[in-house]
Amino acid sequence: MVTAVKQGEIITADMVTTIKVGGYNLPENVIREKENAVGKYARHDMQSGDYILSGKLSDTPIAEFAYLHELDGTREAMSITIKSFAAGLSGKLEAGDIVSIIASDFGDFRQTVSPPELRYVKILAVTDNKGYDANTNNGNDDERQLPSTITLLVVPEQALLLAEMEAKGRLHCTLVYRGNSENRDKFLKIQDEFLRGESEVDSDD
Repeated sequence: MVTAVKQGEIITADMVTTIKVGGYNLPENVIREKENAVGKYARHDMQSGDYILSGKLSDTPIAEFAYLHELDGTREAMSITIKSFAAGLSGKLEAGDIVSIIASDFGDFRQTVSPPELRYVKILAVTDNKGYDANTNNGNDDERQLPSTITLLVVPEQALLLAEMEAKGRLHCTLVYRGNSENRDKFLKIQDEFLRGESEVDSDD
């Protein structure tokens, strides 16, 4: 490795180089050809100067971060902070849920707002303060942490609004739908149509 790489990241050609070293004490499973590493996913964090071992690579996205590799350029992943137990639905939210985003104490007039642009938003992950996602089994159940952030699937317009709401208020999530992907996609379609100006979404503003 010539640069550091985090678990789940895809390894690109500029991250690795080939060097000549003595074979004494060289691990048997060390990768010997650059092309056998490029395009693979890191199973573990690696630092600059580390040998790349076959056990540290995966042909497919790591399950914990697979959702990040589904982004197609039209949507983005954005995390928001859960500032209280209640704000995150008492720890009950899960990846795949459709939620509405509400901001309390928002702005100079400390209003409570529920923008129609954020009426139906899909959760990609719920993460604790140790970086473990609730939709994976990588955490220790005996030391389970309360959710600290929620990662949402958004378009740029929604991302800007979320950033402003988090900076000027306290965000809350209300659960709208949990269930099969077909019904979930119906909510997302309604939201997409609203963002394109093709329909209306109910709001409590």
